[in-house]
Amino acid sequence: MSKAIQYQTDPTISIISGVCPHDCPDSCSWQVAVERASGRAVDIWGHPDHPVTQGRLCGKVDRYLERTYHAGRLTTPLKRVGPKGSGQFAPVPWAQALREIGGRLQAIIAEHGAEAVLPYSYAGTMGLLQGEGVAARFFHRMGASQLAQTICSEAGFEGYCYTIGATEGIDTVDFAHARLILIWGSNTLTSNLHLWPFVQAARKAGARVLVIDPARTRTADAADEWIAIRPGTDGALALAMMHVIVAEGLHDQAYVDAYTLGFAELKAAVAGWTPARAAAITGVPAARIEQLAREYATTQPAAIRINYGMQRHYGGGMAMRTITCLPALVGAWRHRGGGIQLSASGSFRHLERSGLFRPDLLAGRAPRTINMNRLGDALSHDASRRARAHYRLRPVDPTPPPDQAGPPVMALIVYNSNPAAVAPDQAAVRAGLKREDLFTVVLEQFQTDTADYADYVLPATTQLEHWDILKPYGHLFLALNQPAIAPVGESLPNSEIFRRLAAALGYADPCFAESDEEMLRNLVAAQTHPRFAGITWERLLAEGFVRLNVPEPYLPFVTGNFPTPSGKCEFYSERMAADGYPPAPVYTPPRWADELAQPAAAMDEPPPLACISPPAHSFLNSTFVNIERFQRREGQPLLRLHPQDAAARKIADGDMVEVANELGCVQLTAEISDAIVQGTVLAPGVWWAKFSPGGRNINQVTPQDEADMGAGARFYDVLVQVRRFE
Repeated sequence: MSKAIQYQTDPTISIISGVCPHDCPDSCSWQVAVERASGRAVDIWGHPDHPVTQGRLCGKVDRYLERTYHAGRLTTPLKRVGPKGSGQFAPVPWAQALREIGGRLQAIIAEHGAEAVLPYSYAGTMGLLQGEGVAARFFHRMGASQLAQTICSEAGFEGYCYTIGATEGIDTVDFAHARLILIWGSNTLTSNLHLWPFVQAARKAGARVLVIDPARTRTADAADEWIAIRPGTDGALALAMMHVIVAEGLHDQAYVDAYTLGFAELKAAVAGWTPARAAAITGVPAARIEQLAREYATTQPAAIRINYGMQRHYGGGMAMRTITCLPALVGAWRHRGGGIQLSASGSFRHLERSGLFRPDLLAGRAPRTINMNRLGDALSHDASRRARAHYRLRPVDPTPPPDQAGPPVMALIVYNSNPAAVAPDQAAVRAGLKREDLFTVVLEQFQTDTADYADYVLPATTQLEHWDILKPYGHLFLALNQPAIAPVGESLPNSEIFRRLAAALGYADPCFAESDEEMLRNLVAAQTHPRFAGITWERLLAEGFVRLNVPEPYLPFVTGNFPTPSGKCEFYSERMAADGYPPAPVYTPPRWADELAQPAAAMDEPPPLACISPPAHSFLNSTFVNIERFQRREGQPLLRLHPQDAAARKIADGDMVEVANELGCVQLTAEISDAIVQGTVLAPGVWWAKFSPGGRNINQVTPQDEADMGAGARFYDVLVQVRRFE
């Protein structure tokens, strides 16, 4: 008997439908059993009717009640009583906290201007309302600095869109129809679990599954083959594949002629990219590159699942742009189960959100925009560093001179993020957070690394305790989250906290009086695009989730109709040329490779190693890290090294090692394994610094420097020295 049926027959239990809020493509719909008498949630399970997530939750969210009712939950506002970073706080009433925060913010704005206030947030919740809904209204009304949310996927999004036009692709359920699946830079079993049943269905029908990755991940172990590649060299592999496909006439000339732009330029661009040339760069043998190209071109439907790990290096945008040329070149888009998927978010690109976020409250002001990857620079009193922190989407966008950098950041309001753990250049971030003249307010569920530096910590609800709507990026079902329980302690939804902050600042605009349910009703009612036809508030309440109004099966580019300027898949892009990029695919190497190629002074130790830091299996970014069950599963902060790299450094399995570069050093425990390519080390993240040796995690050595597109982060493009820690 399923849990849903079991509890439906229990008159003491209510069943409430909701959806997981976390930064994962799956956006699993769930159901929660709540005791009617106590109001306490007693069980949670995957919604059995969801066509994609199919009644299953991941190992983390399946224990979500442990997180909601954890002894470490923040349940009252806190005011700092010790030094910044000490984590010493005293509880205060909400009225006092709001009054004092409002007064301090008003004083900062009066002295330095509204741009001296910086919001910092990301994907602690992916909900439209609790993510940025009322927060956006609040900061627009204030005229605060804006934040470019670049920390995850921007380089890849830009590259994908230059070629295809929007982040649309294969519908997740259609992977079941593929006959060849390339999982490229994605650990599906850790970060996209609900795709795997469709991959398995394809395998049962005869499909082969190949994983292209620097690490032999859980997914690679479960696949038919692991193709080991040096990090950041994926673009070279794609260019060589296209070289073979074009040279041997394996491309789909009819699809190319009808639905692509710039084949002649593409042919010229790949002419010099022989498999031998790419092999020297990627570490993938030339013969395997040739075989892969032929297999991909001649097996249809052929599907590529590409993910964000592949683009977190200096050439990440161009690599993504290059790989996304492959499906059109071989006509994979013609077939159900053929094409490529990065994200389904582009399928929701017509979602009208201005009524929720209210950009009109800016009233003509155009505040500066700060790149969240450069928080360390943004928090500096050095105007030249603040200028570097300004968001630059493209190479042609200039860095402002120091005298136009704007005021120092005097107030930082953090929500849905833990920058002291997750942001690049941890030492610079912490130096900024420790500034005595920086006023910091953190909205949180737990006392994170960042909360330790706050002046005030305001307790926020979890997903079981508030309303929201989730727009997934791994499938096509919009989902409603209904609160299952009352807020724990004195915690409040983000939406209500920002309403109260608005009142504390004297903002009397009617939009701050709207309830959560009212705002979500209005959001749904505001949709006019045909894709949202049939999605109503009543249906969301009754069903929990509703599919976009697109054909089923959804084959977006079977006859072209790409959302590019030309309406075609753009092998050659005039927009790229105007934006300062080569208009046809090229190879942009990662910084670690360029730096390693530079002549070096004689050293008494082996050369540096490339470092990547993908998610630990039991964590989700820095979420779940403080839950004891998941800490036990992960064990301790690790550094995985290839046996030959370890031997050259006289490092044994279990040794404590120091991982260092010009930004700092971190101590980790060595795990010797051939499940990583030689010359590369892997540090699973993101451990909170307070749970890491020496109070530092791997982002101590991660640079603030941007990728080639979208000002994206370079978490997997880091050069480090590794030595035994004595």
